[in-house]
Amino acid sequence: MLFDESAFVERHLGVGEYRGLEFIHVRARTIVNEVRNSPFDFRFTINTYRGCSHACSYCFARPTHTYLGLGAGEDFERRIVVKVNAVELLRAELRAPRWSGEGIAMGTNTDPYQRCEGRYHLTRGIVEELGRARNPFSILTKSTLILRDLDVLQAAAARTDVRCAVSIGTLDDEVWRRTEPGAPRPRLRVEAVRRLVDAGVTTGVLVAPVIPGLSDDPPHVEEVVSACTAAGAAWVTAIPLHLRPGVKEHFLSTTARQDPALAAFLARCYRGAYLPRDEQAVIAERVRVVLGRTRWRSGAPSTTRRAARPARRAVPGADEGPGPGISQPELGLGFGP
Repeated sequence: MLFDESAFVERHLGVGEYRGLEFIHVRARTIVNEVRNSPFDFRFTINTYRGCSHACSYCFARPTHTYLGLGAGEDFERRIVVKVNAVELLRAELRAPRWSGEGIAMGTNTDPYQRCEGRYHLTRGIVEELGRARNPFSILTKSTLILRDLDVLQAAAARTDVRCAVSIGTLDDEVWRRTEPGAPRPRLRVEAVRRLVDAGVTTGVLVAPVIPGLSDDPPHVEEVVSACTAAGAAWVTAIPLHLRPGVKEHFLSTTARQDPALAAFLARCYRGAYLPRDEQAVIAERVRVVLGRTRWRSGAPSTTRRAARPARRAVPGADEGPGPGISQPELGLGFGP
């Protein structure tokens, strides 16, 4: 088994609410990672955990587990790599003369508020450090655990630009159980949006992924978009399902066990990684119509990138970013114009 973070590896089996999970402790060499030649509106990321207990069958990050000699299927969901020194590393890297103070995105690979965060509190520590340093940041999550950290998010937002986005692809419990069984119920995520907004934390929603034949019909899209705008979401952006190699095989095989006809339909839809552009446009138009009725707009609002020093050129040990196929409008989290 290979781990590129460090030679130090320690394993812990979960007990109680973490039963069935294995936590692999590593000491990372760096924690702020540059997405080189990034087409996105952020250049720097933090990914404290590898693997994700949300177990989303469509997750684009699954193949990153293979870089560690682990599997993209059950290993990705159950064997979670924990960068136990993440907070102390961040503290040092933010103080380094070469750091420019640019925005940092979290949740670009796996969820920073997945179940193990309840045990390790690393994301909380990172939010605290970023707030103290007045360093802008964004968080993308499916988890209501983010509400535990309302106090430190509010404190950080009083000092710097903070943006959160909650991923809510459906309000249908059956679709949720079939596609993201380890994530909190969708309606609880809508309530999390409401509470974040009420706390003064700028928060938007990614309606993601919109799955053809499962969650793309107009009533379904209208239900989730309307609920999120009613909760006060600062923006709503829909992302059609995309299936890169490695992810496609896992998703289609999982779907085939549940619904062979749907799996066959999706295989026909996804000759490549993406829906045809005209079909993507149909989904975007459905969202636009709902937003128009509620006087909201799709897409993330802009913020100003804060940089106290000349721009940073590179970060050794650059880690995984969101990978090809996720565009700036899809993530809706950056700090660019």
